[in-house]
Amino acid sequence: MISRRGVIGGLAGVVAPTLAGCGGKPPPAPASSLRAVPPGLAANGSWRPSVEGLDAVIDVSHNVQVSDFRAVRKAGILAVIHKSSEGGDWIDPSYAPRRQIAEQSRLLWGAYHFGTRQYSGARQAQTFLSAAQPGPTTLLALDFELNDYNPANTMRLAQAEEFVHVVYRATGRFPVIYTHAAWANGERARRGIRPEPVSPHSILAQCDLWLADPREPPEVPYAWSARGWRLWQYVANESLETAAYGSAPRAIPGVTHCDRNLFAGDETQLVRFWKGSGRTGV
Repeated sequence: MISRRGVIGGLAGVVAPTLAGCGGKPPPAPASSLRAVPPGLAANGSWRPSVEGLDAVIDVSHNVQVSDFRAVRKAGILAVIHKSSEGGDWIDPSYAPRRQIAEQSRLLWGAYHFGTRQYSGARQAQTFLSAAQPGPTTLLALDFELNDYNPANTMRLAQAEEFVHVVYRATGRFPVIYTHAAWANGERARRGIRPEPVSPHSILAQCDLWLADPREPPEVPYAWSARGWRLWQYVANESLETAAYGSAPRAIPGVTHCDRNLFAGDETQLVRFWKGSGRTGV
């Protein structure tokens, strides 16, 4: 995912017809209940799944044009996570109108916040909750990573922890944390930024992990090594013109492009997770 500042030109595409407009394996699930998933190519070029999971979750934002959420659902997608806010002063203008249509199309709905350094974690959490207007079955997520377009405005660990505390106090739920291993483990990032590593004792490690990693198998950050990932974003910006692996695109009808995610479980487990996500003991 990227900051709004990298896609500000995409605001022109917000209005569309009808719609305004993140090394380990997941917990095992019954093999019979899982659909074939990427990535991996056999010698003959056919798909050969090597990581089990349910390939039924996409994430989008205002820079994605949406024409038909019903087509998204018919393509086998069960859940959409949409950007709702960034920092302490920006709300995605396409979030609210799309939410109603997506839920009417029988899609599970989630909201994510892109964290920055400019505002306190508490202020950002308040902005997020105001924008997301979460219901009891709305997945909540914090995008905690390097701000590529303005590295100096990258969210710090203490801000992310404060964000989680405030969201938990307000909702009784922990948000899912979207990050990747290098960032969460404190490795030096591009442009010389070195983040503070996430400790297993951090409140972030109590949250479910939404792992961003284009490699196979994905690397789980140290803080989550005992738990693994719940969601794995295995490819970003998948479209008809850009294939995730090889020459076989995994584009979704009804949207111009999207990020694709595996869920660590089957369809029943996905629905249960979505409805109980972030609650202690779920």
